[in-house]
Order: sequence, then C-alpha cells, then structure tokens
Amino acid sequence: MTDDDRMDALLVGIDAGCLPVFERLYEEEAIPNIRELCESGASGPLESQIPPWTPSAWPSMYTGVNPGKHGVYGFVDYDGYDWRVVGGEDVKEHSIWSLLDQHGKSSVVVNVPVTHPPEEIDGAVVPGFIGPEDPQCHPEGTLDELREELGEYRVYPKYARGDDSLSDEAKMDEYETLVRMRGGAFRYLAEKHEPDFGFVQFQKTDTVFHEFEGDEEKVERVYRATDDEIGKIIEEFDPKRIFVASDHGMGPYEKYEFRANEYLRDKGFVKTTKGGKGMPSWNPIRNQLREGEDEDTWEPSTTERIAASAAKFGLTADRVGHGLRKLGLDSIVKQYAPENITRTASEQVDFPNSKAYMRARTELGVRINLEGREPNGVVSEAEYDEVRAELIELLRGVSTPDGDPMFEDVAPREEYFHGPYDDKAVDIVLVPNDFEQFLSAHVLGGYFAPPTETWNHKLAGIFAATGEGIDATADVSDAHLFDVAPTIMAAMGIPYSDRMDGRVLPAVDDVDPDTYPEYESSDTTALADDGVEDRLADLGYL
Repeated sequence: MTDDDRMDALLVGIDAGCLPVFERLYEEEAIPNIRELCESGASGPLESQIPPWTPSAWPSMYTGVNPGKHGVYGFVDYDGYDWRVVGGEDVKEHSIWSLLDQHGKSSVVVNVPVTHPPEEIDGAVVPGFIGPEDPQCHPEGTLDELREELGEYRVYPKYARGDDSLSDEAKMDEYETLVRMRGGAFRYLAEKHEPDFGFVQFQKTDTVFHEFEGDEEKVERVYRATDDEIGKIIEEFDPKRIFVASDHGMGPYEKYEFRANEYLRDKGFVKTTKGGKGMPSWNPIRNQLREGEDEDTWEPSTTERIAASAAKFGLTADRVGHGLRKLGLDSIVKQYAPENITRTASEQVDFPNSKAYMRARTELGVRINLEGREPNGVVSEAEYDEVRAELIELLRGVSTPDGDPMFEDVAPREEYFHGPYDDKAVDIVLVPNDFEQFLSAHVLGGYFAPPTETWNHKLAGIFAATGEGIDATADVSDAHLFDVAPTIMAAMGIPYSDRMDGRVLPAVDDVDPDTYPEYESSDTTALADDGVEDRLADLGYL
C-alpha cells in the first residue's frame, strides 16, 4: 500500500470507553491496541454532554454541535404527548462524513448510532444502534454484500435482554460475534472503497455493563474482542492518523434512585392515570425491530388495551405481579404480567393534565406543560417563568436520605442548549450529583429507592489521537465531545463548520472554519420508519 492509498484518518468509537475501565484492563493486558493508541499519542478524558446517552451524544460527536442545533435529545422524539423512537432523519446538522463529501473526500462509516436511513456519500454507510435489524445501507445492496462476505451480519443480538433460555456463556458468545461483525464489515468495505475517512463504532462495550451489571470477566471478554478487531483494522490499513473517542464513560451507581414524578405529584405538578401507552420508551418496540418489523412507534394491542381498562378499576399489573410473588410464583410473573401489559396496566403520568413532568429519565430534566406549545398546555406563557423558578427552587432543595444533594445542577435549559431546536429540550435540566444518583420517571411510590441499574453512564469518556501531524505531547485534558469533529477535520486539512460548538484540540494544527449550507433533509428520510423501537429496553436504556 502506497502512502497515497492509506486512509487519512480513522475514528474508532468505543461506546462507554473511559480511563477507569481501560486502566483496569491494562493491568490484565487485555487491550494492548487500545493502550498503544492512548499512550503513543495525545489522550485524556473526554467530557460528554448533557444528556450523556447514546442517541443524543453520538450525533453531537459526529456533527460537533449541541442538541439544540442537531435536534436529538434522547431515545424518543415527541409529537405532542405521543412519541416515537428517533432516527437519522431527526439529526438536523451535517455529519463529518457529509462535510468531507463536499470536499471530495470519501468515507466508510460502520455501526454508528442514529444514522438510519444513511446519507448518500462517496463511500459506504452501515447504520447501527437504534436502526432496524435489516437497515437500509448505502450504497444499495451493501447489506447483502456483507452477509455474503461474512456469512451473517446483524445489528442486534439474537436474544432479548432477560431471556433466561440462553446461558451467560451463550450470550457472551453472541456479544463477541457482534463485535467481530463490526470489524469484519469495516475491513471489507474499507478495502472495497479505499476511503479517506473511516469510522467504526463498537456498541457492546457499553451494553455489557447494562446487561451484566459490570461483571468484570464479561466486560474483559467484550473489550478483548473489540481490541482484537481494532488491531486487525490498524494492521491491514495503517491509517495515517487514528482517533479514539467515546460518547460517555461508565461506572457504578452506588447512591439512590430518585423518582422525580412521584416527587412532582406530591408537590402538585403531576397528575396520574391508569391505562394508555405507558411512559415514553423504545422498550415496547425492541422485539419488533429484531424480528424485522417496520415500526418506529407502538400502539397497545387489544389485550394490552383490556389491561389498561382493567387498571382503571384497580386491577393493575403491579398488583397481579405482587400477588404472584407473595405466593412464591415469581417464575410465572412474566407470563401473567408481560412487559407491554405492565406498561398499560400501571399508574403513569397523565401528561395532558399535569403542569410539569419528567417525560423520560434519559432526558435529564423536567418539561413544563406549556400552553401554545403542548397540545393541552395548562401553564400559560404569563405563568411560565414563575412556575419554572418555583420548580428550580424545589428541585435544588432535594436531598437524599443520607443528606447529600440529589443534584449537582438544576438549571434552565438555555444554560445547556442553544439553537433552532432548543424548544424540544426539557425546560429544567437536572444533573445528578457525580452521576452516582439514578433518575426514574415512573410513578412507583416513595421518592427514593436503590438504583434500578447498578452501572450506568458517567460524564468522562475518552479521547486519543496519534499519527502523522499529531502532537503527542499536547494537553487535551479539557477535551469535550463537541471537539471531536472539528479536530478530525482540521487534522485532514479540511475546514470544519462554523456552526460547530467545538474547537480544534491543540494536538493538531488549527484551520479556519467555513460556512456550509444549512442542513436539509434528503429524500431518504421517508424510508426511516424501519422498526426501531422494540429494541431499546433490551439494552437497558429506558
């Protein structure tokens, strides 16, 4: 391979990658390639955004802008009080690869979240997480090529989270298979398209923490497999520059779960109801996606609507499940109170009749039911500032049972978001203290409980840069998620967008930004509804 044929830049995305995880694995000599990348160049923690969750953070990384500019805040988007799972068409700003395409640079992008349907560029795009199991890829026919070349290619595991019919060993085999698929797909497409820019993302490095509560042996297996695939890519293509980045960190949650809507109900802001679709989530759609159905939202079935009606008369799924457990019949709780029936037959927020509420925990905030903005808004514009100020004061005063502040910050949304889509954000941002406190949007009784998940996201991820033109001695300790896109473009000698919120990190020479055309949706957006929502709870996000 001549120098001209080498890839200009490779970005390796490691979901949830962070120094605390890496350093333990260094001691086990489990990730030699990742360690070499971090120690041979400029590296340090990468501060994530608020909210630090996959569907919002990866778009922020690959566009270089905050959610107020790209428009994606969480797993779901809203039409009034109804919701659907987000897709690539919801990201309203140019990606790195689309900007490079405008400069005649080609790209291969594999498994990056929230990229379905794919953009049409010189190169190839294979969408990942939050897309359907059989995603539309670019160019057309790419998925069939991959399956012929690799034998199989899937976005998601063969099994649903919580499936007890498989052993942990079988599940870990599936994890490793998915990791190998990412590396194999990228190598095949990079050889075929000879891209200037490559971007391969590994998702299972995050999911293993959610599903197996940080089990060290299982985490090590996933990271060993990921490191091996990274090594194969580097050996085969010898990129001129290599960047490593994560959307957030990962660590234990050792404090409390705070049930925000239960608190807001007692303070007179939340009204509740029984029945309906349940709280906004991609959980009810995850199995539909895996089975290839073409959905991005969910409506209750006849059985689920009957359960919702029964709930209005007191026969809730919670009561059914509690009764079975008291009789020692835990094994049939799922049979008689399956997940989607539980959603419809449990107490939940009555969004149209509430003054303020938490829609989904991963939004990290409270939304006000504002007249003129929400379909049945009950808070007038004249009351808005007063209601928001009252809520901020109340929430700033919340302390855990140990007497610690629940929140590190309680702030108006404009302190975190700005842009044409800032109105889609929560009105009040809630930042849990040290990200050791867990938030819940469910109405379950009591303000505090042990965290639903014992391992979850932290703000500090990882950034590393090494190779030609990279100053390995540069201080990148204050790197932010928004800095990744402009830094990579500058390293390639390409002007980044002047709409980007990030800066070029000192590890590379700066370039002057340029003004690019405003983002416009392509004709492919009409093809986005390819069955996304049934998978997300499988991975433990909502």
